[in-house]
Amino acid sequence: MKKEKIVVLGGGTGMSTLLRGLKQFPLDITAVVSVCDDGKSTGRLREEFHMPAVGDIRRVLVSLSEVEPLVEKLVNYRFKTTSDLNGHTVGNLLLTAMSNINGNMSDGIEALSKVFNLKGKVLPLTEDNVILMGTMTDGRTIEGEHKITQTKGNIAKVFYKEAPKINPKVLEEIREADLIIFSMGSLYTSIIPNLLGPELIQELDQCQAKLMYVSNMMTQPGETDSYTVSDHVKVINSYLGTHKIDVVLANDGMISEELVEKYSDLEQKDPVQLDRKTLEKMNVELITDNFVIVEPDSQYLRHNVVKLAFHIFSYLL
Repeated sequence: MKKEKIVVLGGGTGMSTLLRGLKQFPLDITAVVSVCDDGKSTGRLREEFHMPAVGDIRRVLVSLSEVEPLVEKLVNYRFKTTSDLNGHTVGNLLLTAMSNINGNMSDGIEALSKVFNLKGKVLPLTEDNVILMGTMTDGRTIEGEHKITQTKGNIAKVFYKEAPKINPKVLEEIREADLIIFSMGSLYTSIIPNLLGPELIQELDQCQAKLMYVSNMMTQPGETDSYTVSDHVKVINSYLGTHKIDVVLANDGMISEELVEKYSDLEQKDPVQLDRKTLEKMNVELITDNFVIVEPDSQYLRHNVVKLAFHIFSYLL
């Protein structure tokens, strides 16, 4: 029986979280990862080896892998030392080594995928060492993904310093997809960076697959302050071509007042409001459920990824 083919575009923890749920269903999964992160270990490796970012790819590889939990701990282990190894993760070093051995990142990822027994494919958006730029609402231009996220103020738009060549394997996967998903995660620094290549937009315009957005539950300071679900969709649509978002998955579960206050005080984050009527006017199909989970130990808010994945799987049936 042929599995339905989905292509997930994103980056960061949001994407890896969603993939942990999706891999539990009989789906043909391809994860396309934005590679513009330039902070911490990833930033140092990019500068030294002139390569795309490896950090988000490491997280995605781990989330799709079917290996022992001990291997996951090993891959995510971060050195704490006084040498040049300080701050580097084992997985980032492995990805860098395999990319150098194989001549490019895509082949390096494919080689590691066999070791990690991946349930799906992982592709970098580009093989280029891209630099993300951000224009703030006050007119300032910021260079580098890390600096964009750290800069106080609101983002007006993002773009690349130099136009990258989109990975042809990514375009091929989009061409063959039954559903294309924009995962939850940082809107301007994880999702939109996947939409800054005209070749990719052209493929999305021509593809028969529906475009789905999995909405964040909380806003992000400097990126999506006071954004509703429809505001997120409008921003994504502004970077798309003629083919706009067709369907949205959003949380309609209650978040406790205690958690709302905690996120507001400590992280300057607020719940993303679900504005149904505006989404209806935008001709967006809306799928909602209570996706709220609170981790017992940390008391942090998380998506119920199995429930999310179930809705995505059901949508394809």
